[in-house]
This record gives sequence, C-alpha cells and structure tokens, in this order.
Amino acid sequence: MYLVFSSIVISTPPPTTLSLFNVTRPQHLSGLELVRDMCNGNLEGATVGSSEITLTPGKIKGGNHVADTRTAGSVGLLMQISLPCSLFAQGPSELCLKGGTNAEMAPQIDYTLKVFKPIVERFGVQFDCDLKMRGYYPKGGGEVVLKVNPVKELSPINMTERGNITKIYGRAFVAGVLPFKLAKDMSTAAVRTIRKEIKDLYINIQSLQEKEKACGNGNGIIIIAESSTGCIFAGSSLGKKGVYADKVGIEAAEMLLRNIRHNGCVDEFLQDQLIIFMALANGISRMRTGPITLHTQTAIHVAEQLTNAKFVIRKAEDEHANNDTYIIECQGVGATNPSL
Repeated sequence: MYLVFSSIVISTPPPTTLSLFNVTRPQHLSGLELVRDMCNGNLEGATVGSSEITLTPGKIKGGNHVADTRTAGSVGLLMQISLPCSLFAQGPSELCLKGGTNAEMAPQIDYTLKVFKPIVERFGVQFDCDLKMRGYYPKGGGEVVLKVNPVKELSPINMTERGNITKIYGRAFVAGVLPFKLAKDMSTAAVRTIRKEIKDLYINIQSLQEKEKACGNGNGIIIIAESSTGCIFAGSSLGKKGVYADKVGIEAAEMLLRNIRHNGCVDEFLQDQLIIFMALANGISRMRTGPITLHTQTAIHVAEQLTNAKFVIRKAEDEHANNDTYIIECQGVGATNPSL
C-alpha cells in the first residue's frame, strides 16, 4: 500500500484522484493522512475500516509534519510511505513519526537504520533518522524523527555482485519489566544456529537491557550480515507470549541464513522496498535477489501502472547462482523535482 501512496503523488502528471479500498490498519490511515498533508491534498472517507478512501493530491511541500498511529502501528511503514514523497518536495522535510518501532509484520527500526538506509542512499537519497523512543506492542509510544533533503533526481543502482560474507553482528534486546536473561538466550541460540553453516567468522550479537528510551515491554533480535561488495542482509524476530526466547533467536538466525543461501545482493524484505526507487531513478537499475516475493510482484505491477517504468525479471545464470537467484532490471522514468 505504501507504494501506491507514494507513486500516486510523485507520478507526473499526477492523477486527479486515487481510490483505495479496505483500509484496515491504523498505520495505513495515518500514512494516508501524512501523504495528504505533505502534498496539500484532500482525503475523503478517511476512517479505519473504511471500504473506500479517496485521495486527491496536490504539490508536495517540505516542512514539518507529524504522523501518529496512536497504537503500535509501525513507524517503519510510515517511513516507507513518506520518504519517496519527501525526496520530491519543494524543500527539506522533518517528519515526526509515532507508533511501534519494533512491530510484527513490519520492518523493525533497527532494520531501517542498518539495512535499508545505507542501501537506499546509493540512489542519491539523503536523510537522517533520529530514534527518540522505542515503542512495543500493544502500547506503541515510539517516536522517530526523519529529516530529508529533496533531490533533483535519483541515480540508478547496480547490485549484481554478492561477494563473500565478511561480517555478522546484531543486537538482542529486552525492554520494560522483562528479564535480561531473555536477551542472552536469544543471542546464544542465534549464534549456535549460524555456527552450523558459517564457521569461520566471529559473530558479535550484543545482549542489551533497554532501561531508557523505551515505552512498554518487549524483546527481540536482529542479526545483520555484510558482504565484501557492500551488500547487507538481516534476519529478525520479536518475542511473543508463550514463545521461548531461544526459539526467537533461532527464527532470526534461520531467516538470515535463508537469505544468504540465495546468493542475492538484497534480502527478501529489502527487495520490494527498493522497487519504487528503481522506478523513479534516471537510468537502468539492476538488483540480484532470491525468490521474488508477492510484495515485490505487487510493487512492480503498481510501479509500472503509475510511473510507466519497465521491469524485467530473469534467472541469474552465473556460476554463483542457484535455482532461486534472480535479477530484477528496471528502466526508470527519471522523475525530476520541479522545485530544484
């Protein structure tokens, strides 16, 4: 859904209206309201559970904006919605995003900072992300401040050489009243799982007790791997009631290993997040990846419909490829910022 929000506002010329159906989550509504404010638009039917919402966009402006899910709805999803719009604004933007920083079914803020940010900067994107407060399910209460400089246009990227895995690190955390032992158990189980396949690297997963800058109780883990060519992958998991901490660590480790095995340059979660930037870039972008996710298929379909970008997906056939390795190629539309 974030791709629809962003593409509709950025596409040139912008369509007069966009109708969205079955808006079911608070972060979806907060995202729509944020986009409306950023583009001087009009929003009709904007309630959670609405069968139809109509957005009429205008010109994208910079300045200060606030979006608050008032729940543990993901600030990461709010960031995905707002960042592409901010890049084509009339001036710098400062966005205060409130909700859950470490939420289920959405990128953890740690993923956004450690994986998404350094890769998307290759498009020429410039932004700072200040984590003010972590927020966990069900309270939320997290806060992130995003400062974005607009761009004239986006540069294409070429990520087709994976290289060797050279570094593995991460953080296992507990917050609120949860015992520190949970963090240690997650970390130990994750390292043990990774060691079964990767034996020659030091694995540095820190165990942390978050006593400050956290709202509510929560525990989780994120593990990051970097390659010799600058590729970044991650596996993550959040604790749930009734689930042993070591299971959380194992789940994150297995997720990371699965993405490494595909011999791609991005993991399954970054894959769809880069589609809109490839579509808007000025030139041909290429991305080596594992199996094409449903989110990516949807993102490509929407991007082609709204921006006229052209995507081609083909099997990678080099010596390092396997049956699950693909190349996504995109001829971007070269969107430009008329204010710069």
